[in-house]
Amino acid sequence: MLSIPYSLHPYLSSLPLQPSPLPNLSLFSPQYHFTQHTQNKDPQHLLVNQTNLQQTKKMSWQTYVDEHLMCDIDGQGQHLAAAAIIGHDGSVWAQSSTFPQFKPNEIADIMKDFDEPGHLAPTGLHLGGAKYMVIQGEPGAVIRGKKGSGGITIKKTGQALIFGIYEEPVTPGQCNMVVERMGDYLADQGL
Repeated sequence: MLSIPYSLHPYLSSLPLQPSPLPNLSLFSPQYHFTQHTQNKDPQHLLVNQTNLQQTKKMSWQTYVDEHLMCDIDGQGQHLAAAAIIGHDGSVWAQSSTFPQFKPNEIADIMKDFDEPGHLAPTGLHLGGAKYMVIQGEPGAVIRGKKGSGGITIKKTGQALIFGIYEEPVTPGQCNMVVERMGDYLADQGL
């Protein structure tokens, strides 16, 4: 069996890979990357061993933000304006350099809206002094907000909040996809 180091596997041209809507997002998940693209293929192509999976779990939180939330969207040179992973208690796990300085009560209000959907609707979602109009989300799982030509998506996992802030030309759908895919991955990992 051929064993491929985690750092090299996405770049091997001999693998029968299909393009992904967000090319870099599959990098943080060897399980997703290999199972999605090697189903019904010859097992000689690839062996995902425990070392590769352990490397994924050791990846720093800042890497998740820098390489997977602030990634190039659809290969068009577009990316989120800001992103962060924040604990339910308001502690910053990682953030982009452009993520706004927030107040603890802003995170508390966001957490309350996850527990009591609709809590933010009358007053708006506030983050770093900016006010977003709350728009349709997924009660208890995703909050979405709009401000001018940009907006925000927040995905709740078991232990964290995944934030993505966008401005044009990034669309709300692109932001949702990036943030929610990361949130789903972390939730699947028990985080």
